[in-house]
Amino acid sequence: MLSKIAEILPTCVLGDDMQAIFGWGNNVLVNWQNDVQTRFPAIGQLDTPWRWKNAGTENFGGWLLWVRDALRAGTSIDLRQAPPEVRWIQIAGENDIQSLTPASNVKPPNDGGSVLIVCDSTRPQRHRQIASRAHGAVVVENADLTDFIRFSESFDFRSADAVDDIIDFAANTLTGVGAPQLKQRVKTLLAGNARKPPTDTEAAAIDFVNTPTPPSAVALLVEINKQQGVTNLRPALLRACIQAFNACPNEDHFYEMAVKAREQSRVLGRSLPRRAVGSTLLLKGLEADVAVIIDTDLLSARDLYVAMTRGSRQLLICSRNPILMRPPV
Repeated sequence: MLSKIAEILPTCVLGDDMQAIFGWGNNVLVNWQNDVQTRFPAIGQLDTPWRWKNAGTENFGGWLLWVRDALRAGTSIDLRQAPPEVRWIQIAGENDIQSLTPASNVKPPNDGGSVLIVCDSTRPQRHRQIASRAHGAVVVENADLTDFIRFSESFDFRSADAVDDIIDFAANTLTGVGAPQLKQRVKTLLAGNARKPPTDTEAAAIDFVNTPTPPSAVALLVEINKQQGVTNLRPALLRACIQAFNACPNEDHFYEMAVKAREQSRVLGRSLPRRAVGSTLLLKGLEADVAVIIDTDLLSARDLYVAMTRGSRQLLICSRNPILMRPPV
């Protein structure tokens, strides 16, 4: 299509093939050398790292330009020789939480600074694990809000397990819910065998069981979120779910309202929290003061380059070895 447009209008193509990371499934990426540069010959290359220059870290930005060429060529990168803005965090393996947790909680060098924490894209549970250990962190969701839509597809107000399903959704969205204990406590209260009176959360769960409606579902989610020790790691999901429940005219329209809530979320876009966790696929295009790469050893050359260029002031790389090497691109 672009080639056809170029036959009519003067056309310039601006791009970086080292950031081409969206080639999965049936989405086949164009070959930059064969498909692009043969039709649009190169006229130059940007060699000033403006984002880093504006942040006062131009040498760091220049090093990243060198990293780009090194990754393309398959040349080794020794993190011990990197500029001072780059810190290598040695880890024993991907489950070395003792080392990964301090890295995830790094303090930005500037007041009010932001942090992007990059994890492997193939394990969403990993994102939640890391976010739960990083103070104030939230998980960046995909535009489809997949987990929320799946919940809305299967949720049935009339099901005997409806209250358990809401509690499980909350546990997948929040930390500290204590889902097994809460579900057992609700069963005990319903059976009339409880020695202690219900908490506000338990009372909301009982109300939902007795009157399974969208308003009582919202009340239950709100009470769960208010519990002491509960942290909202996935605010986009909880917000969309409450919005969909509130928009339901009755119990039969939850999925329809969920899809509308998702589409509204897409239109409004996403705001970047001060500390966010996600994969390169979710964080590409976002910028922060600090980037922390958790699953360095699992990233391809292009994913690694995208991850390394998310932060303008500081970069923390967690890996077993200080020398990074990837096959040439």
